[in-house]
Amino acid sequence: MHDELVKIPLIKKSSHGKVRDIYDLGDTLLIVTSDRISAFDVVFPNLIPDKGRILNGISAHFFRKTATMLPNHFITDNVDDYPAELHPFADYLAGRSMLVKKTRVIPFECIVRGYISGSAWSEYKRTSTVGGMMIAEDMRESQKFTKALFTPSTKASEGHDINISYREMLAHMDEWIARYLKDKSLELYNYAHDLLKKEGILVADTKFEFGSIGNEIILIDECLTPDSSRFWDIQSYQIGSSPKSFDKQYIRDYLIEIGWDKQTDPPHLPDEVVAKTREKYLSVYKIITGKDLT
Repeated sequence: MHDELVKIPLIKKSSHGKVRDIYDLGDTLLIVTSDRISAFDVVFPNLIPDKGRILNGISAHFFRKTATMLPNHFITDNVDDYPAELHPFADYLAGRSMLVKKTRVIPFECIVRGYISGSAWSEYKRTSTVGGMMIAEDMRESQKFTKALFTPSTKASEGHDINISYREMLAHMDEWIARYLKDKSLELYNYAHDLLKKEGILVADTKFEFGSIGNEIILIDECLTPDSSRFWDIQSYQIGSSPKSFDKQYIRDYLIEIGWDKQTDPPHLPDEVVAKTREKYLSVYKIITGKDLT
């Protein structure tokens, strides 16, 4: 089934994001990860085959592996364990969905940067700051920070997220909550960086999202996927250049190369770009999970 055409009519309350479709089941949510691709906050007309299953599989993998570090919203990705009314959609849901706990979303993206790249590199070149923090040392593109940096952003339902400082984040919540989000984000990043470095991947940066159930704060959304992270091939890593990536940076680079102005309608991606993106996502899926996508 074409994932753009699939709806679950039995569930009236639903929302549809750039990549994920979320269905409200009462105390739980069903998150369905589509094959849609977004870049620069815009959804493109192409689908990337199997992308939803890849992202869902990686998130489920890391939710399981990090559950002892902090609680998360993951319940199951086994369709047989879903409510009975969802079983008629099993062929579509299998591999690209998960049942999760419903939380109150904390409206900030918790970004951790281990290396200077992307918007952090652009900011640094302008102001010698990253996330509003002064960087004392002279840095070059893709250089590793002495310690990973926590650089949050607002979480916009529409339009662009806005990078803010940790101090600005503190102004919007209790200090213990902000400290918890920062500490756990850094702990998760450092764990993933050390784990994947052994497999030939550098996690340059990533983002996490959190929600609350009562007084408990838990990890939600996705976890260490090539949509939410910048994954670099360690073999091509060199300070002063942009390493080969296993994420959607390949599409961003293509769009920059063709001169898309980010204002007009998004262009149709060539078959070669779609195929190469799928190949990169499949590669990182196998490296992370140790399995081929079936």
